[in-house]
Amino acid sequence: MKAAKRRLRLIYLLVPLLLLSLLHPQHNLLADPVKPENDDQQQMLQKSLSIVEIDHEIDRITRQQDDTQTGIGKLQSQLEAKQEQIKNRQEHAGAVVRSYYMGERDNLFTLLFSAKSLSNLLEIYSYYEMIMDQDKTVLNAYQSQYQSIKETQQRMENSYAQLTAIKNSLIKQRERVLALQKDLDSSIAGSSDPEAMKKMIQEFTNYWENVGMYEVKRYFSALSSAMDDLPEFIQNKKGAIRTNGTTYSIEIQEDDLNDFLKSKNELFNNFAFHFRDNKVIAAGESGNLSLQVEGHYSVENEPENSILFHVDKLVFNGLELPDTTCRQLEKEFDLGFYPQQIVSFVKATEVTSRDQILHVTLKLSM
Repeated sequence: MKAAKRRLRLIYLLVPLLLLSLLHPQHNLLADPVKPENDDQQQMLQKSLSIVEIDHEIDRITRQQDDTQTGIGKLQSQLEAKQEQIKNRQEHAGAVVRSYYMGERDNLFTLLFSAKSLSNLLEIYSYYEMIMDQDKTVLNAYQSQYQSIKETQQRMENSYAQLTAIKNSLIKQRERVLALQKDLDSSIAGSSDPEAMKKMIQEFTNYWENVGMYEVKRYFSALSSAMDDLPEFIQNKKGAIRTNGTTYSIEIQEDDLNDFLKSKNELFNNFAFHFRDNKVIAAGESGNLSLQVEGHYSVENEPENSILFHVDKLVFNGLELPDTTCRQLEKEFDLGFYPQQIVSFVKATEVTSRDQILHVTLKLSM
């Protein structure tokens, strides 16, 4: 089920990439990218790249803010409607409660003992039962409406808290991009040829948005797709799974992982993973393009037990992308794997990567 959902998600992600490939055919992808001539130019291109990507993050946050605000408006309308409904329920429920408090239902029950015949008893009981059922319906309806209001209020409180966090994030990113832009403008003005530098930055920006991000997502998409088949690869790899009592372990050699990736996609013929000191480094080159991803794995238990990959650093053609891009790629592409797809009755408790080996410790799931 999980793999099916991931494949469906990949289809939605790959459609725009395929459309982009039609707009930018292969000879464009291999066009020479802008290359800095010295450290000063390198720094300026680095800042311009960060500005572009943080601007994209600001756009995403703004859309999220608008969607959340719209959601709050809908919840407010629902709450007002529910409050109006409960007024009517409240009157009926109050009447029922008063009748019990005043002993009116007790008097009705007493009538049962005053019946003078069996047929009279059954007739009184049927009326009594109808009244009790109606009371129960009224009280249950009131309780249901009241609970619905409480739940709607809680969703609104959560949405307001989310909106506050979104606004704070938006302010932070805007301050960040303004500071970068100010620094970049100062660097351009102090360069030997400001106009040429502006042209270089514009050319690089165009290259990144039309080619660079496409290439980065192409690799991430291929990795995400390959991860779907990793559980099967581990199951079939002799010695990959070991057991010691109630403890299981999975060991993946970096050479084996790289061979597996090459078998899934020719993109990985010039791209390799390395496991070092609890870091995972993936790097490669193709023509004039180079990509390096540095990250780490962690054990997560929500919404399910999993080994998730976190992007700590992303470098494209020697230029490091901002953290906002790393987080966005994590959201778009699932590079993790799920131990219970390998051994159904265990859960991962620890993951380490060192000495060219990725090691996962698993315990019996009780």
